[in-house]
Amino acid sequence: MRGGLVAGTLAVALALTASPAAATGTGAAPGAPVAGVPQVQWGECAESALETVPEEQRGQFGCATYRVPMDHDNAAAGTVDLALMRRAAGKPDARIGSLFLNPGGPGGSGRTLPVLADQLFEPRVLERFDIIGFDPRGVGKSSSVRCFTTEEDAYDVLGKQVPVPLERQRISDVLHAYQEYGEFCAANTGALLNHLSTKDVARDLDLLRAAVGDERLNYVGFSYGTLIGATYANLFPDKARAMVLDGNVDPALRTTDSTRYERERAKGFEIALEAFLTECEQVRQRCAFSEGRPKQKFTELRERLRREPIELPDGDTVDINAFTGGVAGALYSPHAFPGLAQDLQRLYEVLHPPQEAEPADPEPSAPARNDLSTLLDPAENSRYDVRPDSPYTSQDAYLGVNCSDKRFGHAQERVPELAGEWERELPTFGRIQAFSDAAGCPAWPVREPDAYRGPWNRSTEHPVLVIGNYYDPATQYAFAERMADQLGFARLLSVDAFGHCILGNSAELDSATADYLVDLKVPGPGQVYEPDTHPFG
Repeated sequence: MRGGLVAGTLAVALALTASPAAATGTGAAPGAPVAGVPQVQWGECAESALETVPEEQRGQFGCATYRVPMDHDNAAAGTVDLALMRRAAGKPDARIGSLFLNPGGPGGSGRTLPVLADQLFEPRVLERFDIIGFDPRGVGKSSSVRCFTTEEDAYDVLGKQVPVPLERQRISDVLHAYQEYGEFCAANTGALLNHLSTKDVARDLDLLRAAVGDERLNYVGFSYGTLIGATYANLFPDKARAMVLDGNVDPALRTTDSTRYERERAKGFEIALEAFLTECEQVRQRCAFSEGRPKQKFTELRERLRREPIELPDGDTVDINAFTGGVAGALYSPHAFPGLAQDLQRLYEVLHPPQEAEPADPEPSAPARNDLSTLLDPAENSRYDVRPDSPYTSQDAYLGVNCSDKRFGHAQERVPELAGEWERELPTFGRIQAFSDAAGCPAWPVREPDAYRGPWNRSTEHPVLVIGNYYDPATQYAFAERMADQLGFARLLSVDAFGHCILGNSAELDSATADYLVDLKVPGPGQVYEPDTHPFG
């Protein structure tokens, strides 16, 4: 859950003195129809979509479905439907326009993000903008990518895709599973599979901008959503008003040398892990894994698990797949760090039992699997624990989008060699990253789709805000630096923080973001912000 927000009273007062036309940067009133583009027709949202919204606020929300071309260059190819949700501006008379959000993924559902908007933005942003979330094509409630017709088929294929295959047969099974996955997708998805690139999404977004009556786009994208923003800024630089990109990809590397990009993603996780273990050692008693030398203890755990699973006192086991995936997942959120440290220490004590506990000690060490909840969340693999032949209800946009955008220069047969190379350099996360997109996309059925691969340097009227955490595992800080360098007009905002993305968790950054979105006030260069809370704090 993202943290609370602090509103700047003076900034709110200044924002309310600006006319909507002045703040928008155009002379047109926001919300006016754009010629030739059908408007979005907002209606009521399903009860389930608003179940966390207080009754008295539900009137602010509306939902819609909007139809766009499947192929923007060929109207005869048919259409796809996009699912939208809007949270109306709190002060409609002072409304600047709409603010579109995307949570990343790719494959993340953004439709209900407006429900969480007060956890991401200061109140003055919510007062001045309609907040709009949408499921991109292929995702969620929009026309979605579904590769399987039954859960049994999904289980048979996806159940083989262990994240850290070591034995020759496991490696062969994983590679074959990716081939089968692509075959199922080609058989069951239809023409949409050829139109899932980020370029397609950016062109959809431009239609949505016009369909809500905005002459210029206001946009906040997280993680992969930063690639949507960068693509839009270069396809439609004259139609961008304010864009905030949090947790950035390296757009040029991701779309042209994807093998190297995946290797550098693994490096980002290694940097974050190193920082976590260093922080643990420094805070000592506040980190349960701090006794002794945390880095050496972690290495011992990893190397033991690489050889064989660790058996817990209750007879259950922990293997290298669960361990690596659990550590990677916990690094996304510094709120999980205390729990991760405790779980690592408990697992370490299985190998090195402490001396017999004194009578006053409250908890002798005998962890069961349920005691390692941060590291081994059982819900993580729930998609495989299903009744055979039940209807398949998941969606498969992740590889569909990534394999449309990314360009790998190796054949799938080379993946085991790459995994060995990467693991020698990046011992915890090199192998898991090699057996992700770098293994799946070379077997993907769509070849050379119409993806956007640059240039990335077209200038927008106002700078794009590019936000990067120093210890972001999934999109390392160097990616934010490169995004800011590659864009034609950008301002880098650095945050001395752990975790993936930061908006809503740093009051001073949130205030600067609100200044920018509302008044187009850009922070000075070289800004470094602090998070509201620190790990183990």
